[in-house]
Amino acid sequence: MIDVTIENFESEVIAASATQPVLVDFWAPWCGPCKVIGPILEKLEAEYAGRFKLVKINSDEEQQLAAAFGIRSIPTCILLVNGQPVDGFMGALPEGQLRQFLDKHLPEGEPPAEEALPDEAPLDAQDRLEQLQHAVATNPADDDARFEYVKALLLAGRLAEATATFEPVAGKAAGIRRLDSLQRMIDAMAFAAGQGDAGPALAALEARIAADRRDFEARFGKARLLAAQQRWTDAMDELLEILMRDKGWNEDAARKTYIAILDLIEPPKPAVAEGQIPPDDPTVATYRRRLSSVVLS
Repeated sequence: MIDVTIENFESEVIAASATQPVLVDFWAPWCGPCKVIGPILEKLEAEYAGRFKLVKINSDEEQQLAAAFGIRSIPTCILLVNGQPVDGFMGALPEGQLRQFLDKHLPEGEPPAEEALPDEAPLDAQDRLEQLQHAVATNPADDDARFEYVKALLLAGRLAEATATFEPVAGKAAGIRRLDSLQRMIDAMAFAAGQGDAGPALAALEARIAADRRDFEARFGKARLLAAQQRWTDAMDELLEILMRDKGWNEDAARKTYIAILDLIEPPKPAVAEGQIPPDDPTVATYRRRLSSVVLS
């Protein structure tokens, strides 16, 4: 087991994963479940005798790395192969499920795939909104339900309702990443609404960018307009253009807005059999990797 920082991340994780799978355990000293899963992972690393490498990242001390991987809660473990994340899980899984996770990806001993649970009939958009609205009304202190409700309202283009629903938790946004993401998307959509006709507004910003590729205010404005139109990948591509030139521009506004888009567009995880890991949405996974590549370069 190796403690990894931003200084040795490239050698101990990216380069090392070219020769053996690397399991990255994001943890913190105050985290109770981290203290449960940590010794089990160390035991398994020894038992598996070189089939994978375990590294630990203190998410409190290495916030840049945690942000680059989009860590929402700890413990979170991510398996990398050839420099790319291939799977992961959150929470302190029991040892049996950890073995299943490792055996699924490591060079030897792959178990037969377990049958996935049958898909449930998905709710339509209106039914989901009504269900989430009821959940928030029933328990106003449930920030998870409120997050999902505001997210659904934003995706439905109902900015005024989203803003009003978000208002009771707005004061906590600075300290809670998912709430900060909602605030940034509300701000982006409010910005777009204030620009009037999106076509001329985008054209004006593109003209500024053509004249000065380092006009980050114009690029940021364009990204917000694109996000308001739900052109998510176009918006993230524009934010990446900022990050490639100035990672910390405007108090990290580009990176945080990029993460906000990922939080907004990530679909709910489907139900799977016990011990299996729900698959990541391909677009979200791709753009997480792109962000990691730029931020850590």
